[in-house]
Amino acid sequence: MPVFTGQAHFNRGFDKWETHRSCLQAPPSDAEMSDLMTMKRRLVFGCGYLGARVARLWNNAGDDVIAVTRSDNRQQALSEEGYSPFLADVTRPETLVNLPQVDTVLIAVGMDRSVYSDIRKVYVEGLKNVLDALPESIQHVIYVSSTGVYGNFDGAWIDEEARTEPKREGGKACLEAEQLLMESRWGSRATILRFAGIYGPDRVPTRQQILDKQWDRLSPFGYLNLIQVDDGARIVQLIAHSVDVDPDNTDSLAQTFLVSDGRPPLRRDYYDWIADRFGVGPIPWEPDAVAPQESRASSSKRISNRKLQQHFSIDFLYPDYRAGLTHALDE
Repeated sequence: MPVFTGQAHFNRGFDKWETHRSCLQAPPSDAEMSDLMTMKRRLVFGCGYLGARVARLWNNAGDDVIAVTRSDNRQQALSEEGYSPFLADVTRPETLVNLPQVDTVLIAVGMDRSVYSDIRKVYVEGLKNVLDALPESIQHVIYVSSTGVYGNFDGAWIDEEARTEPKREGGKACLEAEQLLMESRWGSRATILRFAGIYGPDRVPTRQQILDKQWDRLSPFGYLNLIQVDDGARIVQLIAHSVDVDPDNTDSLAQTFLVSDGRPPLRRDYYDWIADRFGVGPIPWEPDAVAPQESRASSSKRISNRKLQQHFSIDFLYPDYRAGLTHALDE
């Protein structure tokens, strides 16, 4: 049975109101009433590397954030961070009954391979369970997908209209989940965000292989499409806010966006930069090497963020991998 704790405690607006009443002070000021009226309630499925940062941004903005977790132990930690924990598992629909009334739902569930073996069960069936259980009050559903829904474009630039031909199981599951969402009763209230590779502190792609000089595990071919995690979280917050201020915002609703910094490096340049930073280069690239057919390097494309920029004019904290990795490695 689902457990939802701390809802009243973390509802900051009503806490302020109760404080005034209990202390027999004057009624809340206009500013405090404005805070009460504008505070939003957010439900987050997937408080992982990206989702936790989005939750923190919302929490810091004064919103009431309800964080879904499978773990009894994690509940206490979430409470201490200022969230209202809700104990549930997306693969078990019986745990999703009585989901709270909220304005925004963020679905950023990752694949925990220590618990699950079937990615489709988590991404597709899990999403269906969530969508079936959501209360009608929801204004906005934000789904975090992946640029893995695309296939190989031989290094060409692509946008949201490019054909979707995923080669890997994760991309196939993401694409099926997207289609499920857009065909559901929430399709007109949904935003799909196809994220490029997320990196940042404690997550530097191929760092360990480079430190260990496992050169045979690196391929110089193709492009890497990236987004720094804090920039990604800010983009989610911005898109959610656009619907907060205009519930019928067609710039955000029923839309799909590619989320990337828009400056993809060649894999070789990226790996060489990290190797140089760690003082373990130069990398002895094989002049006649060929990208393995099933590797990520065999699927080369450059992700355009033009639509995202046209709609929201993003000012990136980390506009390219050098800026983002310098910060991440310094951390």
